[in-house]
Amino acid sequence: MDKNMSEHTLVHGGQLTEIALRYNIPLEKWLDLSTGIAPTSYPVGLIPAMCWQRLPQHSDALLKAAQDYYQTPNLLATAGSQSIIQALPQLCISQCFADARVWLPAVGYQEHRKAWQNAHYQTLDYQDTPDIRLIKQGDIVLVINPNNPSGKLHTRQQLTELLLTISAKKGLLIIDEAFMDATPEHTMTPLLACNRDSSDNNINQDALIILRSVGKFFGLAGIRLGFVVAHDYWLKPIADVLGPWSVSGPAQYVGRQALTDRCWQQEQTTVLNRLSSALEGVLVQVFTRPIHGTTLFKTVITAQAPAIFEALCKQGIYIRLCDEKNALRFGIPNEQGLKQLESVLLSQPIQRLL
Repeated sequence: MDKNMSEHTLVHGGQLTEIALRYNIPLEKWLDLSTGIAPTSYPVGLIPAMCWQRLPQHSDALLKAAQDYYQTPNLLATAGSQSIIQALPQLCISQCFADARVWLPAVGYQEHRKAWQNAHYQTLDYQDTPDIRLIKQGDIVLVINPNNPSGKLHTRQQLTELLLTISAKKGLLIIDEAFMDATPEHTMTPLLACNRDSSDNNINQDALIILRSVGKFFGLAGIRLGFVVAHDYWLKPIADVLGPWSVSGPAQYVGRQALTDRCWQQEQTTVLNRLSSALEGVLVQVFTRPIHGTTLFKTVITAQAPAIFEALCKQGIYIRLCDEKNALRFGIPNEQGLKQLESVLLSQPIQRLL
């Protein structure tokens, strides 16, 4: 894959309208498994008219809900993770990281790479886990945890050790936790729960930024809501860049409800674990290779990935052909979708490709 993303348009999942036109199959006949968004969504219900009629104000209720959910007071609401991914390189220039090298996972969400390269940073790749021996003074290290699409999950202990190294070298660790909600025991957000001046283990807490997304686990990608977890050294300039009204009134209203509904969150975790296990069971039947991923998606590495992607699209099943063109990522289907997927995967057209 071409590592210079600055002049390339990235292809993402979720482009169902375009795919439906390409294969001449009506939208309503598709099984869309191209994203890592939960197939079951938080029930939004009726949104008060004032959320649509008024400019969105700062919401103490949303902030409190997020602080409780993410176990830290040090956060800022954003219009999803993508806006911050695009803003961080320029912010880092203004915060004395203009000459930094940026370490990125070789396989991962490529909007990160594109943003840093567009800002003319030198980017370096690592495989699976950053090598602390290679990190130099002032380096920026990005970790996607768990990784999308590989599913690689770093423990809190592993990332704390990495942060110690980066902090000692006056660098910056950015962790994209967009898919963390189903494995909260591994989140790093509690590390930023205390005052920045009371940090243990010689960690400079200004050396850590965490990105969280509401869209994936809650099945609410359309409301565009996320959070940046960091201390004021980063939150104040980020807020200045985002400006007023960056998070819509409806997003604030729904987000507060979703983040405080513990019963629904527990039910969602149970449902996703069951559906995820069922999907893995189907994929194991079909592919004679390890299945990677998270509770929200499963990834299979196969040389036949482009041909299988094409064959599934012709049957009205849209999955994600990964950027490297050597892997397929399957979003988690509901029960009906799982039966449809299993039937097509076990059919002769697909079996001939394996």
